[in-house]
Amino acid sequence: MSKYLLNKFLFTVDRDPELVERYREDPRGTVEWWEAEHANRLLSCHGGEASTWLRFEDAEREALAGHDYPRLFELGAHPFLTLTLFIAMFERDHEPMGFQTEYARRLAHMTMPYPDIAT
Repeated sequence: MSKYLLNKFLFTVDRDPELVERYREDPRGTVEWWEAEHANRLLSCHGGEASTWLRFEDAEREALAGHDYPRLFELGAHPFLTLTLFIAMFERDHEPMGFQTEYARRLAHMTMPYPDIAT
């Protein structure tokens, strides 16, 4: 499992409004496209440098494709990254602070110690 790759996906998608919409409308397609095109690009590099080995595991891919943020948290994705991205995607479907309340409700079963979010 690569918490780094999960967090990289959440981070990069959240910073591009077009990708946020693409991920909202076609989560599985966006995850597959991003994994093929962006997973191995280096965050700090603007040139052609890339790695070749980063891939999501099935559980990660399914959680991302299913917008399953409780499962992403269980897998070690950083909660601030999941919260900000999912607010961008779903806050419009709720009353003010409604999505944040839903997020907290769906994660209420989690008790300390929380999953390790270190990458």
